[in-house]
Amino acid sequence: MAKKDKENDLFDEGIAGEIVTEDAVGDAAPGVPDPDLGGDVETLLRLNGLYADKIKSQAAEFENFRNRTAKEMGQMRERAVGEFVLDLLPIIDNFGLALKNADATDGFAAGMLMIQNQMFAFLERLGVSRIETIGKTFDIKYHSAVSHIEDANLGENMVADELQAGYIYKDTVIRHAVVVVAN
Repeated sequence: MAKKDKENDLFDEGIAGEIVTEDAVGDAAPGVPDPDLGGDVETLLRLNGLYADKIKSQAAEFENFRNRTAKEMGQMRERAVGEFVLDLLPIIDNFGLALKNADATDGFAAGMLMIQNQMFAFLERLGVSRIETIGKTFDIKYHSAVSHIEDANLGENMVADELQAGYIYKDTVIRHAVVVVAN
């Protein structure tokens, strides 16, 4: 049997389930079997090295697993929040449309406004923010232009009106803002 095979066999079987240190070896002579340790000192020290390498390898694998799992969980959360908010946006849009057409002195409209503000606060706690539009420079990353108008009061490529609000979660656009661009 080759020396490497003998070490692998020892590694697979183990010796009394303990890692051997040089202190435990004491005055034992190299190559001489020690009845207290169950093998010769050189083999036991090599076996100890194999055990130590295996432990380090498994610890590194576990740390990689933890990091990968944490990253995947974060990505799943981001996807879930994005999908949830995308489904919620039509409801928020309808609240806005209803409030545009509501009588400002009506108590019902005031209640709807409070509910809309609660929804915006909820989105903010999730990390979702509304994309700024009117008076800002048109940016294709955040805005979707549906028409152009001429307006002497606004500069080149300035957003003149917002037709539909856009939202962003962290660095990801959930929905582009639909806008009218001046000049």
